[in-house]
Amino acid sequence: MCGIAGYNGKQKAAPILIDSLKRLEYRGYDSAGIAVFDNTSIKVYKDKGKIAELEKGLPDITGSVGIGHTRWATHGRPDKVNAHPHTSGDIAVVHNGIIENYQTLKERLVHSGYTFVSETDTEVLAHLINHYYRNNLKEAVMSALKDVTGSYAVAVLRGTEMVAARKDSPLVVGLGSGENFIASDIPAVLKYTRNFILMDNMELACVYPDEVLFFDINNKPVEKAVTIIDWDMEAAEKSGYDHFMLKEIHEQPVSIHGAFAGRISELEGNIIFEDMGLSGEQVKEISRISVIACGTSLNAGLFGKYLFEHLAGIHVDVEIASEFRYAHSPPGSLVIAISQSGETADTLAALRQAKSYGSGTIAVTNVIGGTITREVDCVVYTRSGPEIGVAATKTFTSQLIVLYLLALYFGKLNGKISTDKIKRMISSLKKIPAQVTRILENREVVRECAENFASSNDFFFIGRTFNYPIALEGALKLKEISYIHAEGYAAGELKHGPLALISGKTPVVAIATRGLTYDKVVSNIKEVKARDAPVIAIADENDIEIEKYVDMVIRVPAADEILSPLLSTVVVQLLSYYVARERNCSIDQPRNLAKSVTVE
Repeated sequence: MCGIAGYNGKQKAAPILIDSLKRLEYRGYDSAGIAVFDNTSIKVYKDKGKIAELEKGLPDITGSVGIGHTRWATHGRPDKVNAHPHTSGDIAVVHNGIIENYQTLKERLVHSGYTFVSETDTEVLAHLINHYYRNNLKEAVMSALKDVTGSYAVAVLRGTEMVAARKDSPLVVGLGSGENFIASDIPAVLKYTRNFILMDNMELACVYPDEVLFFDINNKPVEKAVTIIDWDMEAAEKSGYDHFMLKEIHEQPVSIHGAFAGRISELEGNIIFEDMGLSGEQVKEISRISVIACGTSLNAGLFGKYLFEHLAGIHVDVEIASEFRYAHSPPGSLVIAISQSGETADTLAALRQAKSYGSGTIAVTNVIGGTITREVDCVVYTRSGPEIGVAATKTFTSQLIVLYLLALYFGKLNGKISTDKIKRMISSLKKIPAQVTRILENREVVRECAENFASSNDFFFIGRTFNYPIALEGALKLKEISYIHAEGYAAGELKHGPLALISGKTPVVAIATRGLTYDKVVSNIKEVKARDAPVIAIADENDIEIEKYVDMVIRVPAADEILSPLLSTVVVQLLSYYVARERNCSIDQPRNLAKSVTVE
């Protein structure tokens, strides 16, 4: 959602803040601003719109300490007045999250004589810190935050002093030589340092050029470990591609391999999770798993349901995280929480509720040190590297791989899968990166298909069993970045209502790779063709018969029925991308959406 950047050092702060904020654009925003202390007073520059426009209007600012922010509106309209930073006296504040009791605090502050110019909850925080300030910025911030109900990541500037704090919203500290940084996310300042400290809930950091001191909310010093991030900076650049999304789609042969590298042994027929901490006897006692997730991760969770039930014989409930919190029945004895960022507010809230029932917990996530990693019994990283495009691509396929490995791991431990079968499945898995490469090399077929149907107002995606979650994901991708209404359905459900919407103007993407349900999917294709719908089939490269029933065929290499959905995923990602490009949409930063959803 919103993004925070901060710098305290010897260089000019403004260019570093602007550069860092640009690297946070993927989080989504509607306005941006910076505050810099220029050795006499704090100067604030902010406006609605893009960071590039803000940058054009900046004078030459000499100060070497400052804070910056990209805002995604939650309280108040997206305009210059509501943009951050907000000030009170000689204190400037930027804030991510939601202050739930801001109205009560605002009334109290108005009664004390404070005047408000914005509609934001953040201005409340600025005035509250100023209200408590008694020549000690750290203690003023602590006192103010003790009054706050809700979530926050906050950076506060007064003169050359900078204080940062967090609760249920991500914040990291980057360590340099004679300079230090704060940011909502590691890629923001990865250009400047590889050494990071990951702040925990209810912690504060006093950031100076030569040191950073950490405290808990009660002013007790806290010792923190340094995490070295070895991501290549090139991973945060487009590398010649028109969009981050296209770059990340093309990175999938590498990211898929990274998800299973070191976790498989074909020779021994083993799946290796060194830190899982579950014995075969413990796995045998698991009769039900609950998967909690949102958005794309929810679609991955549904794919995981099919995997666990098919390969490990364990019943799985897939729960929308924002709805799970209101359930009246306990979750399964094991809960798997899936979140690309590790910061998804609804997923974290659902996870905490599940823990209150005593369930064991596993997180599947991409970001090292995300909040979710510190709240579960076990973490399985997807190891995808930074993903900048708002629409998830490589992190989704890596989630599918991790869930596949987990299902095999559990299946072997509880005796549902033989060693020989695991060897065969590992052999098939190792072919997937090369097969994805072949799809990418033949992407012109997908582009042609997109050009033919980009003017459509509605799309339907259909699939059965393992392909059903991919139909959902294809529809989600298309609506996210092209703004076309799209729906994904289990193909057998068409006759139970959706057929009423089918006409010659509604393209249907049918995932029709060979497998147990192939003949039934062909029957569903005939149903929609009888209503004149144009049909695009995703089919095996050796399937000649399918051409009789459809308008266009996008072919994928033949693969194991359980793994072929990974190949179909790449096709629907490319299709969505090319349709959005034909429609001149903002692909990397689609309207109204954010990469990391850190508010409920």
